[in-house]
Amino acid sequence: MRHNKKFNHLGRTASHRAAMLSNMAVSLIKHKRITTTVEKAKALKKFVEPLLTKSKNDTTNSRRVVFSYLQDKYAVTELFKEISVKIADRPGGYTRIIKTGHRLGDNAAMCFIELVDYDENMTKDTVKKSTRTRRRSKKAAAEVTDAVVEAEAPKAEEVAAEEEKKAE
Repeated sequence: MRHNKKFNHLGRTASHRAAMLSNMAVSLIKHKRITTTVEKAKALKKFVEPLLTKSKNDTTNSRRVVFSYLQDKYAVTELFKEISVKIADRPGGYTRIIKTGHRLGDNAAMCFIELVDYDENMTKDTVKKSTRTRRRSKKAAAEVTDAVVEAEAPKAEEVAAEEEKKAE
């Protein structure tokens, strides 16, 4: 029976599991996104989110605690200097798991895990496209294009005058 055994052992010994999660957390901090299996990503999420919460409070003790888990001073520095600034106002949920299908060799469920605030595709401000269009007569459209041409005409004259000055 598996009473009160709450976390996935991932088929590894405790020391191997701790080392693997530490290495994966360092890679996630350095690269902001890594590809792995869904089970490892879920275990990594439980491992790294408390460290990200700890990084919000930049004290010597919190740095030492995080370093005891990660064992990489460059990752700790990046976590406290760059990542903690971006996640300062977020109350939790620092990572996102997106499933990508199955691996070809052993059909393992694959995904990528990423830091939420560093995804450029999701954080882009999308420009809303106007659903309604205005209809203009051909005469009004011609007036608009004439106004644009007239506005650009002085610019062309200025460019020509500058070229003449350079030639002299």
